Amino acid sequence: MNEILQHLSLVLTQRKTADPKQSYVASLYAKGVDAIAKKIGEEATEVVIAAKNGEPSQLIYEVADLWFHTLVLLSHQGLTAEAVLNELARREGIGGLPEKAQRNKK
Repeated sequence: MNEILQHLSLVLTQRKTADPKQSYVASLYAKGVDAIAKKIGEEATEVVIAAKNGEPSQLIYEVADLWFHTLVLLSHQGLTAEAVLNELARREGIGGLPEKAQRNKK
């Protein structure tokens, strides 16, 4: 796994025991999954707006925010970025339409 993802995963895990008054991530954990999911929705909207505005640096900034908050959600749920990377690796070489058809059979 990428070094920055490993480091973020470690920091996010550590923040689970941090004081919510001292840590933004700890405050999100304390608010729960609904607040974290709402933040992800806000960030996703900002990604769409940045993409439509056509400014690459702003798009990168907003995607970084989206990814970060998604990592917070994964950590809150006891999951890791590595699990997502493993899922992407599993899908590699499978066309998008066949992969989607497999999911619909479950």
